[in-house]
Amino acid sequence: MHARILLIEDDAAFQAMIREALEGRGHGVACASRAEEGLALLAGGAFEIVLTDVRLPGMSGLEAVPRIKAAAPEADVIVMTAFSSRETAVEAVRLGASDFFAKPFSLGELEIVIRRALERRSLRGEVHRLREALRREGPARRIIGESPPMLELKALVERIAPLDTTVLITGESGTGKELVSDTIRALSSRASGPFIKINCAAIPEHLFENELFGHERGAFTGAGTAQPGKFELAHGGTILLDEIGDMPLAIQPKLLRAVEQKQVERLGARRPVDVDVRIVAATNQDLTERMADKRFREDLYYRLNVAAVHLPPLRRRKEDVPLLAGHFLRRIAATLGLGVERLSPGALALLAGHDWPGNVRQLANVLEGAAIRATGPELAEADVAAALGRGGPSPRAALCGPAPADGEGIDLRQAMRDAERGFLEDALRAARGRQTEAARLLGLTPKNLWAKLRKHGIDPKTLP
Repeated sequence: MHARILLIEDDAAFQAMIREALEGRGHGVACASRAEEGLALLAGGAFEIVLTDVRLPGMSGLEAVPRIKAAAPEADVIVMTAFSSRETAVEAVRLGASDFFAKPFSLGELEIVIRRALERRSLRGEVHRLREALRREGPARRIIGESPPMLELKALVERIAPLDTTVLITGESGTGKELVSDTIRALSSRASGPFIKINCAAIPEHLFENELFGHERGAFTGAGTAQPGKFELAHGGTILLDEIGDMPLAIQPKLLRAVEQKQVERLGARRPVDVDVRIVAATNQDLTERMADKRFREDLYYRLNVAAVHLPPLRRRKEDVPLLAGHFLRRIAATLGLGVERLSPGALALLAGHDWPGNVRQLANVLEGAAIRATGPELAEADVAAALGRGGPSPRAALCGPAPADGEGIDLRQAMRDAERGFLEDALRAARGRQTEAARLLGLTPKNLWAKLRKHGIDPKTLP
């Protein structure tokens, strides 16, 4: 990879040496002895890299950095100095420099720095091309579905993704909330920045603050070095707070500060740290119910719920099942090296008739299990039935019982509780009592499955 490089260096001998070395490696080099002269050259030509000394006659290299970035936003600015210090490096990066190294240096070190800058530029170009392709095509390739609810969802995602605002994604477990967050990030101006994902349900409460906000050296026993939290690591990019409904109440005020003021405070720190992050939160819980139960702060909810995206459950868009099934089958066949190419009409009818309490994740898991069982290129109805754990009457009839007689009412809440309990018991039987496997079949996390078992008073060991 070769580049057009602008070298700003007032030492004539050193300038000549660097120029010769860079041109010997195929780079095009223009030289200036003063920052003002370099800015004039920038105005007259395009450069991929600007290599500048700090100590220059007139305007210093540090003073020139923001002006260079204003004149050539896409250029990588590399600062070099014989008076290296941590403060100088931090200031250079804060002003817009992408790299920093100290004199004296070897030509090999210089080549590494230049190569690193070109790799960053190549990566930015690739991200830009991918983002533009996503913008042209929309998220249709990533978010599968042509039903009216999904067309509306995709239009909403395309509309809010470029806006640098907070997003709250809601929907049942397994509906694809993480996929939507990935798509929002890919279509945003932060696509080339870091993307930090946090599962709030998986962090012990006593570690939550340290995980999110980090700590200073000596903040607690064993804190031998300072450590940034996830918010600082996401600086310049996006942070996904998955399962936000499970965030401990004691941590929520600190998160509110991060959302409102764009600042975090490490454990043991004396002053806050500014962070530039876009926050995307996701949950399968009803946060309004949690607010009513005083388990979720109203002020935090309203700060997160700026742009709301709700994913419909699969049972509300069953016309998308054939599209999803075909997509998953192709992916499974390619990933596992299986020869399954299509679904039989009976298998497709069985999939389309299922209620999918675990939603899209459960559909993918069932198809994987069925594809492993298949013995030919066509996925048979029996393969799908076995993967679903069916072996008797239809789950709807088994769970809900006979339809009410004419004139009789139906207790919808009780019917829904009975249905959920039946699905849980069926999954446990199909998994031979293994709760992790049952959670996978239902598209639930083990923690969510355990909570539902406790709610219904189900003991896996007592199931026939």
